[in-house]
Amino acid sequence: MSFYCQHCHFKNTEVQSAGEIQEQGVKYVLQMDHSADMERQIVKSDTGVFRVEDLDLEIPPGHGKLTNLEGVLSEILRDLEHGQKRRKREEPDLYEKLDAIIQFLLKMMNGGRFPYSISLDDPAGNSWIEPSPKDTASKYTRTEYPRSPEQNAALGLGDGEIEELESHEAKAARLGITGPVVSGPVEGGTMHGVEILHGQMYSLPCLCPGCRKYAMMNVQMVNVPYFKQVIISAVVCSDCGYRTNDVKTGGEIPNQGQRILLRIKDPIDLRRDILKSETCCLRIPACRVEVVPGTMGGRFTTVEGLLTQIRDDLRGSIFDVDDASCSGGDSMPEERKKGWDDFFAVLDQAIRGEMQYTIHLEDPLSNSYIQSLTAPNRDPQIEIEDYERTQEEEEELGLADMRTKLNAEGEYVREVAESLSKQSVGQAILQSTLTTCSGISADRTGKGNIPVMDVEGRV
Repeated sequence: MSFYCQHCHFKNTEVQSAGEIQEQGVKYVLQMDHSADMERQIVKSDTGVFRVEDLDLEIPPGHGKLTNLEGVLSEILRDLEHGQKRRKREEPDLYEKLDAIIQFLLKMMNGGRFPYSISLDDPAGNSWIEPSPKDTASKYTRTEYPRSPEQNAALGLGDGEIEELESHEAKAARLGITGPVVSGPVEGGTMHGVEILHGQMYSLPCLCPGCRKYAMMNVQMVNVPYFKQVIISAVVCSDCGYRTNDVKTGGEIPNQGQRILLRIKDPIDLRRDILKSETCCLRIPACRVEVVPGTMGGRFTTVEGLLTQIRDDLRGSIFDVDDASCSGGDSMPEERKKGWDDFFAVLDQAIRGEMQYTIHLEDPLSNSYIQSLTAPNRDPQIEIEDYERTQEEEEELGLADMRTKLNAEGEYVREVAESLSKQSVGQAILQSTLTTCSGISADRTGKGNIPVMDVEGRV
């Protein structure tokens, strides 16, 4: 909407979302390191919070805006400058503090303070920062997250109170579930006393991340040949239609990470099974694709299926304005649209097996896997390398400060994990699944955690 009064010169260019509230909230983080970043478009809905991280400065939820990043920073600057003359006379201390922030913002806008970070957090999922084909994985990230009951209540999706739980058996019967139903608390439940059978599907109570009502999670333990046991889980909410699927691996934490390289030489290679864990980074240099850890959750599919999901999720994020024609809307410059078209053309070739390329998996927990076509013999198209985790990876995984063994001096020290029995591994995986199922962060079918790519194509 656009309004301008010719008498008092008041103007308003408020933006209201024409779509529905998304099933998850979304947060964008952009590292500003070039003046061209100022030209990126931004949609800030009335529920979005824009922050300049280096200044700890934020625009709280309010009127929606469609502008570019330079426009947002300029508006912040105008608001801070308003009334400065009066403050200089009446409140000199406040004037000095605000003036320091104003000068910092001016340097940012003039390119004298690069690099710095900005973020946009929207529980409704209807805000957006424009990506660029030249973005790197560390420059632009998009993360989806489940809303809290309080955020749902603020959006009018509930009163913040959790509905009374019907019995697990009654819920399962209403949903047509015939497998064993695991009873226990919805959050932080226990698998104590449950006999875990290979190939048996179990139903666990959980909270739907979309509407925060009770749902059932179906989980099944699967043995991946020449790899390890994994848990495949899926949730379909009967109330709001939310769907998610995820894969979790179990067992001890290895002492080293693992790098796997697969050479795609023939279309038959696209049919190989691939397990990409949630801690794995996937790279395809020939397609300029990089999927950073955490953006897609765990995936157990084929090479073709994984690449297709990456392509579809990214295309939906970029061309969501007009999916049929992939026009990207009337605000996307032709040159930028051509860059995306060229990227997707190469990715389509890779999906059809019309080019040779390599897939790189790097997993600090060694929980990823690519099927060998010559097992148990060595596959000439696969290279596996163990490596020492960096200190940064240890900290991100929560291993740097983990102390589990009591030494002779009475101090807890780090302990190298010993191999677990198959039964205890299964117990550990299912317990982890049950404990975390109330806050699922994996991507969902359709539009899940959309990978954040640079089209250099990094997700």
